Amino acid sequence: MFKSKKLFYIALIFFFISMGLNFPFPHKSPYGETISSILNIPIETVNGFQFVGITSLVLLIASLIFLTRSLKKYSARAVLIAILISMFLPMMLVNLYQKNLATGIYAISYEREWSSCEFEMIDDVTLHGECELPFENYRGNVNKFTVEFQERYYADDEVSMLSLMNQTAPYEVRLEGNEKKVVKINVDIDVSNMENHVENGSAKGINIIIKSGDNLRKL
Repeated sequence: MFKSKKLFYIALIFFFISMGLNFPFPHKSPYGETISSILNIPIETVNGFQFVGITSLVLLIASLIFLTRSLKKYSARAVLIAILISMFLPMMLVNLYQKNLATGIYAISYEREWSSCEFEMIDDVTLHGECELPFENYRGNVNKFTVEFQERYYADDEVSMLSLMNQTAPYEVRLEGNEKKVVKINVDIDVSNMENHVENGSAKGINIIIKSGDNLRKL
């Protein structure tokens, strides 16, 4: 079956490193970006390309090349299986861990794609913000944590919106055991001292930070 076990083992090493760099836990961003931040390694290249993503892709392609060269037959099937594993296994492992082993905020699932915020001026100096954040607690005991908001900028001239919610942050959240619910946060924001602020708008896919003691997750 094997042409070269050495090449096969090299393929496995590259494959698992690639998958590890893309592992989506404990934060929203891949685990490789977390490591890069700790080691002060730039996450993006000068041209704006994602350094971690490019590295992971190169390692994955290299692993597939070594895999095909290491096998006498069934190399096409092996490559297809490897691609499917790289696509689905990381999220499956996260789900298994959260539902069976994780505790505290690591057992909290946040459905970011279903989150939203709405903003509207209710008088000359007050902006009303209302956010809906869907959470699920996979553990059987009460889980308490705080929530803060992360700003998102897609252009240099965009006005701050989500960060305005942090004026009265952090917000405390309590989830009962195995509870799934949409947490609603309503706040009136004083914008009287701001020269430039949003007057109305909405956002979906809200980036947040949850904390409990010394533990922190960026979701």
